[in-house]
Amino acid sequence: MAVKRRTSKAEKKIAYDKKLCQLLDAYSQVLVVAADNVGSTQMQNIRRGLRGESVVLMGKNTMMKRSIRIHADKTGNHEILTLIPLLVGNVGLIFTKGDLKEVSEEVSKYKVGAPARVGLIAPIDVVVPPGNTGLDPSQTSFFQVLNIPTKINKGTVEIITPVELIKKGDKVGSSESALLSKLGIRPFSYGLVVLSVYDNGSVFSLEVLNLTEDDLAFKFASGVSMVTSLALAISYPTVAAAPHMFINAYKNALAIALQTQYSFPLAHKLKEYLKDPSKFAVAVAPVAAGDGGPAPAAAAEVNKEDVAEESEEEGGLGDLFG
Repeated sequence: MAVKRRTSKAEKKIAYDKKLCQLLDAYSQVLVVAADNVGSTQMQNIRRGLRGESVVLMGKNTMMKRSIRIHADKTGNHEILTLIPLLVGNVGLIFTKGDLKEVSEEVSKYKVGAPARVGLIAPIDVVVPPGNTGLDPSQTSFFQVLNIPTKINKGTVEIITPVELIKKGDKVGSSESALLSKLGIRPFSYGLVVLSVYDNGSVFSLEVLNLTEDDLAFKFASGVSMVTSLALAISYPTVAAAPHMFINAYKNALAIALQTQYSFPLAHKLKEYLKDPSKFAVAVAPVAAGDGGPAPAAAAEVNKEDVAEESEEEGGLGDLFG
């Protein structure tokens, strides 16, 4: 019977280095994931679900950093060195050619519920809901220790009000763990959690993948607004600020013309409106007629004559107020 030769540590390191370098050559997109409290069976299910377009690679951080540095030196692709600062804690790499958002959503499907074991740091707040627990009255000691208000209803213990049993970031105590176990509550869920995304040398957080087109349009509009405000504040001409600068300059020229003897065609027209406001009322009458019904015949005739006169002059109301 042939005896299988055991692979030495050096051979394992060489094989791991070769595999990681091959993946770095074949894939330009990498998801850095946290693998805390993820079991082997759960990991197998994740690998099976991602098979075809993604490869999951786990390993010691020191080995991964070493392989990345060696590959960067050999290929001259120093962009992949941006992965090294991300390899902190119990993390792994998912190499993919698919859509990054779809892959991250697929990974999140494989979270499984887990009991609140003693000593664990709670990732979320744990609230015990009110209602019948199904426990007999002899179990009330657990509730008394945790200051949970209860009453006996039909021979069983009933919780009166919802109770925040464990806060996020706190350690799970023995009493809390025992109570949740008796109630059959598995408050925590664990799985691979995407921490960062690497895409062709760029590194960004998972939140970027969740941005929609509306979010991008809003952020772009906000950026343009900030640039415009800054340019106007320091009187620095930019494409975004130029229309506002022209309008402000026109308003200043118009204000000077109204306060002095200097005039130009549009200012002259505005001066006439200020001297005789009835001219302005006649000019805007067609708009009022369009909103609330036909204008009187006399007003319509005056409007036609006024419009004809305005068409012969330089500019019009549209030019003045546009």
